[in-house]
Amino acid sequence: MDEYVINEIYHKAIRLLNERRLKEALSELEYFLYDIPEWDIKNKLENIDTSYKYMLKYMEQGSQDPDRDKLYRKMVTDAYDIADRARIMRLTGSSTGYYFDRTRYYRMMPMRTLKELQLKLESYTGDIAVSNLLQEEQQSDLMPVRKRHEAALSEMFYQIWTAGKWNEEEAEEARNFLNYLLIQINDLALFVSALTLSLSEQFDIKKLMLLFDAYQHPSNEVNQRAIVGLALIIYQYDDRLPLYPEVEARIILLNEDTLFSNNLSRIQIQLLRCRETKKIDKKMREEIIPEMIRNAPNMKLGPENQDEEGGDDRNPDWQDWMEESGLNDKLREMSELQMEGADVYMSTFAQLKTFPFFREMSNWFYPFDIQHSSVVEAFGTTWKKRNIVLDTILQSGFFCNSDKYSFCFTMMQVPQAQRDMMEQQFRVQNEALDEAKRYDKMIAFSQEVETLSNQYIHDLYRFYKLFPRRQEFHDFFDDSLNLQNCKTLKETLSDISNKVTLAGYFFYKGYLTEALSLYQETTEETGGDAETFQKIGYCYQKQNKFEEAISSYLQADILKPDNIWTNRSLAKCYRSLKQYGKALEYYRKVEAIQPDNITILSQIGYCLTEKKKCNEALNYFFKIELLDNKNPKAWRPIAWCSFATGKHTQAMKYYNKLLETSPNIHDFLNAGHVAWSLGEIYKAVEYYEKAIKRSKDWNDFLSLFNKDKEDLIIQGIRETEIPLMLDLLRYRY
Repeated sequence: MDEYVINEIYHKAIRLLNERRLKEALSELEYFLYDIPEWDIKNKLENIDTSYKYMLKYMEQGSQDPDRDKLYRKMVTDAYDIADRARIMRLTGSSTGYYFDRTRYYRMMPMRTLKELQLKLESYTGDIAVSNLLQEEQQSDLMPVRKRHEAALSEMFYQIWTAGKWNEEEAEEARNFLNYLLIQINDLALFVSALTLSLSEQFDIKKLMLLFDAYQHPSNEVNQRAIVGLALIIYQYDDRLPLYPEVEARIILLNEDTLFSNNLSRIQIQLLRCRETKKIDKKMREEIIPEMIRNAPNMKLGPENQDEEGGDDRNPDWQDWMEESGLNDKLREMSELQMEGADVYMSTFAQLKTFPFFREMSNWFYPFDIQHSSVVEAFGTTWKKRNIVLDTILQSGFFCNSDKYSFCFTMMQVPQAQRDMMEQQFRVQNEALDEAKRYDKMIAFSQEVETLSNQYIHDLYRFYKLFPRRQEFHDFFDDSLNLQNCKTLKETLSDISNKVTLAGYFFYKGYLTEALSLYQETTEETGGDAETFQKIGYCYQKQNKFEEAISSYLQADILKPDNIWTNRSLAKCYRSLKQYGKALEYYRKVEAIQPDNITILSQIGYCLTEKKKCNEALNYFFKIELLDNKNPKAWRPIAWCSFATGKHTQAMKYYNKLLETSPNIHDFLNAGHVAWSLGEIYKAVEYYEKAIKRSKDWNDFLSLFNKDKEDLIIQGIRETEIPLMLDLLRYRY
């Protein structure tokens, strides 16, 4: 079997098991295993099949078995296990994928055990502690120590990532590793990332339970990576997790503390923000950066000499340019998104992932460390040798770990003179600030749990989008990542306040289907308030489900009567359903409060026109013209209503005004109707010809013309003359 066929059969078997169609899944697995030489896995499948037949036979006979559910769960989990193992067996022998390539390599070149690696990493902690006592010139002697430490980290990462399902001894070794106090926190953070990636490749309940343990680790760097990992793995395996009572028990235990629910809700929003990254990236590439390049001359310093009085010598026109170009608004929007935690730097750093550092997969997940050999080689280890620009960037909570490394490697390529100039400019800009306090605040922000989890999610996003062999991985960020739909997390995310927060995020980001679902859940549980029903109605309205929208808006109207926005929305929905009488009812409620609102007056006029009350409609359109006599939008309905009420001279007056501005096909068509009604046949033909030129073809024009036949007859055009006019136009066309 080739790789595509193997994956197709595997995913089909998993789908059948997810739907609990065990008999069909067993048949699929029997075909999957037909040429696998390992007898134990085939024997296990045969045992499941035999046991399942007996269980069904006993059920048919009416036998009561209190352990039936437990036995069934065991059969299904064993079937999942067989499917997972069979896929790994087949692909390890044939796939060129990176995961299977590494698996084969380490089977040929056995790695050290996790316990041995633990001792190696422990020794590095002691070496670094000693190094802090050494002089700068002596610290270069530690470079081999750093490189050995990084090699051990890489080995640890691949051992966890490519490990099959753990036995009890291996699980205990991993648990001891996680809880070992003498291992650096950064090393444990990488361990958690490897654990998450390993689970994504192959499910293992022991690894998942250790990920739960990692969430309760005292270090925020570790526990925030763990909860992000839990969110992704639970999302991936949600259909099979109900089969494991230990998972349910652990979640029930965690749910006793609202912190878990709040943390998971925060992670949910941070994951969903990644949906915006492509939009932000596109805006940066297509709008902001080109605008700045186009206007680069405007951004340069103008006067060569400063004002003698020491005043601000910047050109005041620069600010005008920023405002007029719209760049200020775009930059302000980017700043607001950054403060929300959105990933605004993806486009900036995407091209800076080609350094040799990023060829090593584990480096994409290692927290930024000034002791890393790559950083030390460029900038040293002491405050004196590093500079303020570097420290400000690297301690910032706005840059993820991956981007900090990219920044370092980019700075390495900048000549020292330019680095010194950047540092001087940075110091001048910040000289008014208390540097120590600013630095302390920056450090505090970078260590907040929300910052750490957001940085890690951005690191993951970069890996799945930029790693050279990214096509070989399941990209979570191509999924919806709606954790609230996970059965496993139903109780965890059931808190009303969290649902309202999440619904609000969906709503204001324009994901109205998801927002609607959550708002409906909250109204079922709490009864709902006027604002919630307004938002539900809005979601329906944007999906063109006008009747459902009206129902929700009416609920909002009961809870908060005479609200202008609700009444306008009801009027729009009724108008969309062509219920113009009901639309007028609500537009007039708004008119009573806003009698000079041109939009409302216009909508009332249109509704009256549709109800053939053109004389009444004219009063509204004339009022619009009075309020805004430069608005040609009022001339068009005045012209048509005048024609419809037989005021042909008045209609021609307004069509002439329209034809002097920016006329459309309808203006020429209707001007032709009016001219014909006035007996000016030559002018009518001229206007019709201009309408024909603006049509796609003759049939397009004919379709528009025929819609007005009834109005032409009402205005005195004999029905027998209409085909003559059309033939006249056809000859000229």
